[in-house]
Amino acid sequence: MDQTSAVWLVLLTALLAANVPYLTERIFFFGPLQRRKAFIWRLLELLVLAGLTVGLGFALEARLGQRQPQGWEFYAAGLCLFVTLGFPGFVWCYLRRGRHAD
Repeated sequence: MDQTSAVWLVLLTALLAANVPYLTERIFFFGPLQRRKAFIWRLLELLVLAGLTVGLGFALEARLGQRQPQGWEFYAAGLCLFVTLGFPGFVWCYLRRGRHAD
């Protein structure tokens, strides 16, 4: 896998992972089905999936060459990007679908 395809893989994974917490009412995909999952569960799932996505990026970077050390700025910008990528799922869950739910 070359560097370009690794970057696209991480970006597509981040896009999917950022929207998954808003698409299901199960806690961490396998937990009990909730009538309406609390926002704190969605936030926790979002943080865990962001960590897994960063781990995938680090693994691909290590596979392609030497992994570079990152400062706090990298993680802050990455988290902001991850939250921004989750905006379509947030809109679907709270703004669009929420109006018509029970």
